[in-house]
Amino acid sequence: MPRPRTIDDDAVLDAAARLIGRVGPAKLTLAHVAAESGLAPATLLQRFGSKRGLLLAVARRPARFAPVFEAARAGEPTRLGALVAALVALTRPVRTPETLANSIAFLQLDLADPEFRAETLTFFAGLREQVEALLREAAAEGELAGADPAALASTLITTYNGALITWAVLHEGTLEDWMRRRLEAVLAPYAARRLRGL
Repeated sequence: MPRPRTIDDDAVLDAAARLIGRVGPAKLTLAHVAAESGLAPATLLQRFGSKRGLLLAVARRPARFAPVFEAARAGEPTRLGALVAALVALTRPVRTPETLANSIAFLQLDLADPEFRAETLTFFAGLREQVEALLREAAAEGELAGADPAALASTLITTYNGALITWAVLHEGTLEDWMRRRLEAVLAPYAARRLRGL
């Protein structure tokens, strides 16, 4: 009878994701992940087959958008406020420009390797779905005027990703404040009434 897993794959992938942020995918080793997760490198090889297999598993893990957007809906009085809060919350793992640089290095894999690219497309589709849903709710509740939710969702996602890069280059204040101001600037012309921060 096989021994039960004392450390599940989610915990291993969490450890790998943290390390990618700290050292980047190129410098990441199975030994690093083993030390971070409390497993032996041989166990990681058995579960994931290789470093590439482990990185693909990180990329394939379903994005955890739903809890972030649900918490924002519960914590904000307006749909547009919830949208900004959710997108700002998604930046929290990025604490330094170096962390973002390491995440961008992972994106290089996504752009160069078809298997990784497929997972990135799934990620972006999920993010767009969440953003567009909140924009449609905002329009239905009279918070949003003169905007096509689908087009505005695309603009907001572009703004989100551009704000990550510009903050890393300029590094003015916190990423959360930087991101909030850029998102609010995009939404402000469409806000049907004065909202907190808009």
